[in-house]
Amino acid sequence: MKLKNRIIRGLFTLIVLCVGIMAWASPAVAWTYRIENGDSLFKLSKEFGAKINTLQRTNGLQSDLILAGKTLWIPDTEAKPMQNSRGQNDLYLLARLISGEARGESYQGQVAVGAVIMNRLKNKDFPITIAGNVYKKGEFESVSNGQIWGAVTPSALKAAKAAISGEDPTGGALYFYNPDKVRSKTNWIWSRQVTGRIGLHLFAI
Repeated sequence: MKLKNRIIRGLFTLIVLCVGIMAWASPAVAWTYRIENGDSLFKLSKEFGAKINTLQRTNGLQSDLILAGKTLWIPDTEAKPMQNSRGQNDLYLLARLISGEARGESYQGQVAVGAVIMNRLKNKDFPITIAGNVYKKGEFESVSNGQIWGAVTPSALKAAKAAISGEDPTGGALYFYNPDKVRSKTNWIWSRQVTGRIGLHLFAI
């Protein structure tokens, strides 16, 4: 009986230690990046503004070697500001929304989703920040179901940068939706003027 209790206490202690180590190692604010051919820690450090030793420590790397197809944690906390009025956190949050809402869409379709958010910032009927629009209650399925916290695809990050820079293939749209998922024929979204279709999404004002 005593041996059994010792084993149980030992296992409990081990679990606590493991959880503590994971909590220490995981970044408080970060996003995931899928490594591509030709990437290096030096290149990613320059691109995203995180120090090489921070990338190594955050990801538990013992060397500079990284492999295509694997994922890395990229800490937001050390990210360099962009060459405009919006910070990197806005960029990554928009990229997350694009990944969640337009995964599988063409690059143009991903830029279009980002452009809708940027168009809303200029409209008095919507929040004045990217975060305010992304987290607006009941607005986006990927926020409700948690898909926004999945891995950020490189194309979504690129699309977010394009949308923030002013690229807009939607014609000024304030809404996007997949018509095949709108079950009710009396849904208010049908009353909005459609500006175009890209992939599975209709865009409207």
